[in-house]
Amino acid sequence: MLLVVVTAATQTFGQTLFTYGSSQVSKTEFLKAYNKNKTPVADKEKALREYLELYTKFKLKVQAAKEFKLDTLEQMKYDLQNFRSQVEEAYLQDDKAIEALLDEAIQRSQKDIHLLHFSVAINNKMAAADTVKAHKAIEEVRAVLLKGKSNYDEIVSEVSSEIMPVKGTDVGYVTVLTLPYEIETLIYELKPGDISLVYRTKSALHVFKNADERPSAGKWKIAQILFAIPPDVSQEELKIIERRADSVYSLVQAGADFAATAKEFSEDRLTYLNGGEMAEFGTGKFELPFETAVFSLQKNGDISKPIFTGYGYHIVKRLQLTPTPADKSVENFTANLKQLILKDSRINESKASFTKTLLAKTGYKRNAAVKDALLFRYADSVTATGVVGNHPINKSIIFSFTKQPVTGKDWLNFVKDYKLNPDVYKGENNIELLDKYINTTTIEYYRKHLEEFNEEFKYQLQEFKEGNMLFEIMERNVWTKASNDSAGLKKYYQSNKARYQWAESAAVYLFNCSNSKAADEAAQALKNGKNWKQIAEESNATIQSDSGRYELSQLQLPAGAQVNERLISTPVVNSGDNTASFVQILKLYPANLQRNFEEARGLVINDYQNFLEEKWVALLKKKYPVKVNNAVFETILK
Repeated sequence: MLLVVVTAATQTFGQTLFTYGSSQVSKTEFLKAYNKNKTPVADKEKALREYLELYTKFKLKVQAAKEFKLDTLEQMKYDLQNFRSQVEEAYLQDDKAIEALLDEAIQRSQKDIHLLHFSVAINNKMAAADTVKAHKAIEEVRAVLLKGKSNYDEIVSEVSSEIMPVKGTDVGYVTVLTLPYEIETLIYELKPGDISLVYRTKSALHVFKNADERPSAGKWKIAQILFAIPPDVSQEELKIIERRADSVYSLVQAGADFAATAKEFSEDRLTYLNGGEMAEFGTGKFELPFETAVFSLQKNGDISKPIFTGYGYHIVKRLQLTPTPADKSVENFTANLKQLILKDSRINESKASFTKTLLAKTGYKRNAAVKDALLFRYADSVTATGVVGNHPINKSIIFSFTKQPVTGKDWLNFVKDYKLNPDVYKGENNIELLDKYINTTTIEYYRKHLEEFNEEFKYQLQEFKEGNMLFEIMERNVWTKASNDSAGLKKYYQSNKARYQWAESAAVYLFNCSNSKAADEAAQALKNGKNWKQIAEESNATIQSDSGRYELSQLQLPAGAQVNERLISTPVVNSGDNTASFVQILKLYPANLQRNFEEARGLVINDYQNFLEEKWVALLKKKYPVKVNNAVFETILK
């Protein structure tokens, strides 16, 4: 028996990577933190040893925060609860089912389908004879389509006059997540030219035809100049608008700036001030003629002839095309698609399946002694009176979880609150309500005890809590202390003056502009002698300017730029957001000139903070001695 105890203790210690005081950190915890923050390195052992030192210091500081009971501060508790609320939803779903839906959506997103839709209206109040006629009408439409007839207006007209009204719509191209999931599945099972079986919803009988397919059109970024058509426009007025559109098209074809032309002529009040730029869009956003014309533009910068739609004449410039990714490698695409799936009806089946697994995890047990009929009788009483009275089942346990009983009174309170809320109550019967209550209560129990069921969630909470505590203790013991210690800062500066010398530097004016055009105009105004502050003040917030002394390495200059006094640099464009920046050099200074205290203040504060932190960590190591289990560390290196 003694041997078993000793062996168990050795194995337990064997998983402990290091201890600090009476606390310990496991190999698993350390690797989880390391792998989350690691970057590619040439020397793995060096990187691990450096991170071990960092993680040790982190744990020591968190221990100091615990000693000060910082985790009991109301703000800390609020932040933790807020964080929990943000992340817990990710753990209340079936990851495998969601991944399957994600894979399916990516596969479907690779093509767009040109959809034709035919329908006959029905409802539950229709006479039986009318319902029969509705079925006959939609089946007739399907039969004619199967024979290959393609005059769709004629099909609709004939069936409507012979049997009963039928609607026919050319939906245009559709893609994933633009239709209800069941219909989407039906559509994506059709090959080009195929006609679906009759599909029934509450309000209609439907038949769909896959008229054509194409590879996904992707996401488009365009700008437009719109010539709007007023209501009840006459043919003469329409001709005038068309000629105006043709005239402006000729201007941009001749080289007129598209953005400036849009500002001057476009009647799209949402985009004209932004040079006509529209929000990014994909398949199915606009009507088919507009979409077809836009998608025919071959390269960025191409401009369409005026496109006629129900809104008016559009002159469109292609700005950017983002192809639809074929797999999960593009993170923002995958993340956005996943969010759409989680909000879509297709997730409901996954949620129901997940809830069933929770019944076993949470230790759900139904009390067979309390019959459904009894629960439903008193539920009806609550529904009739709107009051939860003193009923025999109130104190009875109707079901329970591992750490929580649920009573009859809890059930009746749910019935009252649910049925009295018109936003949630949809006329469910008592059987459906009981199922909903069991599912809802199970999920809430699981949510409240997530740490007990999911190690990853437990670690994520701990990571946030300790990170928050670290920030607070560093703020108190290092950052604020260093910034406010004027005497200490000046003393540290005097003792380390040699550190604070200028490299090659310059006095400059800095300009940050919303785009390259604004930068070019600002640079020209500066060359013409305009005051640097006035340029920014008159720019309508498109230009920001500042002045100061900077080391040359800090300045964003074009590659190969020859730096000299009075230089106005060529604007450098940021590819991320198309902003542009440039500088004017006023005076150059050689290297190794001494910074005075004010010039060095930011650097001194940073160094002084590091100095105070090192002293503090040294004291913590004495208070909580650190011991590394080298045998365990060696296993990490393998």
